[in-house]
Amino acid sequence: MAITVDVLIIGGGPGGYVAAIKAGQLGKKALLVDRDKLGGECLNYGCIPSKALIAAAGHAYKSKKAKEAGFDDPKHNLDWTKVVAWKDQMIGGFVKNIGTLVKGNKGEHIQGSAQFTSRHTALVTKADGTSESVEFKHAIIATGSEIVSLPGFAIDGKDILGSKEALDEKKPPEGLVVVGGGVIGLEIGTFFAKLGTKVTVVEFTDSLLPVIEKDMVAPVNRSLSKLGVDVMLQSKAKSWSKKGKRLEVVVETAEGDKKVVCDKILMAVGRKPRSSGLGLEKIGVELDKRGHVVVDTEMLSSVDNIYAIGDVVGQPYLAHKASREGILAAQSISGEALEARGQVPWAVFTDPEISWVGLTDSEAKAAGYATVVGKFPFAASGRAMAVRETEGFCKVVADKKTHKILGAGFVGTNASDLIGEACLAVSVGVTLEQVAQTIHPHPTLTETFAEACEVALGHPVHMLQIKREAPVF
Repeated sequence: MAITVDVLIIGGGPGGYVAAIKAGQLGKKALLVDRDKLGGECLNYGCIPSKALIAAAGHAYKSKKAKEAGFDDPKHNLDWTKVVAWKDQMIGGFVKNIGTLVKGNKGEHIQGSAQFTSRHTALVTKADGTSESVEFKHAIIATGSEIVSLPGFAIDGKDILGSKEALDEKKPPEGLVVVGGGVIGLEIGTFFAKLGTKVTVVEFTDSLLPVIEKDMVAPVNRSLSKLGVDVMLQSKAKSWSKKGKRLEVVVETAEGDKKVVCDKILMAVGRKPRSSGLGLEKIGVELDKRGHVVVDTEMLSSVDNIYAIGDVVGQPYLAHKASREGILAAQSISGEALEARGQVPWAVFTDPEISWVGLTDSEAKAAGYATVVGKFPFAASGRAMAVRETEGFCKVVADKKTHKILGAGFVGTNASDLIGEACLAVSVGVTLEQVAQTIHPHPTLTETFAEACEVALGHPVHMLQIKREAPVF
């Protein structure tokens, strides 16, 4: 006898499990099917574990520099095996809690894989090999994305690692080649560099983090240089081979081929949607040329009872985007008024961190806005000076006519935590004056947002703004 539910959700990541919880809260019976652990890539192999290891490596690195702040040559020996074990224990607790939340909202979870057999039925193959037929009124595809590799660089978990394998390394490698200078590659490469690994980054384009404005990437470039990271831009990993106990990577550069010796290779060239093997072609779900499910503003696909959310519908591949889309899909299915989706912020956990929400200056101008930009350096912040984290700045972009804030971001310590106020400002259309006139606690890094707005208005308090006269010829 088939299982009958209101909503079948395929994929238990930050989009899928949130959708299951919200559907339950709205009175719908949901079945959540995931082939792996609840929490998906983000919780188990990405966002959470990487940030845990980034924090641990950061503490170890700071302890080496602590003598400058009055600590008498501290000797803190970091046991990386214990750090990884702690990370695994923490994640196990989160996975258990998600199961409790789903069940507590009258949802059911099956570990296994699902394949559509019609618009209202699916076959679920459980982890033990048995199968179950499911009948549903609506379905939500939340299968996420998977890592992309390069020809000749297949991930084997031993010599060539993906992000998942890198986060399970029991000890830092002596040498690491990171193929890809994007977010994942730099986050993992940075924390290994802080642990003493000799890191080389190979990036195909002419800059690291190529989708981010160059002024915000500049502090990260300086930090990588201080950590001894070698960066090879406009370069391509061509091949690799074993050299005794070590590896040798041949890198194609503008100056010719170069060889880099290392112990591990990290593939971080991107991800692709996980949309194959679901039987989508049987029920007529439309995909774009990259394999993403095509959806409307309510996350509804080309089939009127099949929804899709998260990475599988397209960029940006961000957990908080997937969660918001999961809520929207559940509300649409339940006939509820949809919440505003709002601007999707992003955060990069490099050193220093980078965060942004809304339009960049170039994007705003391309959209037809005349803009005004304010930038306030962390070096002028009392809090940043006190905690010895003065690298970076806050930047705000506003409409020159209305002073409405179009975008804002931070590069510096705790940038990922600081972006929250800017998210609200951009979402509800706050002006420069409204932020500048809001009293911020002192001394804090949140003050830099208000100060950046003051700069944009032309009258900063804690920074001397030099107004240059146009040259006379």
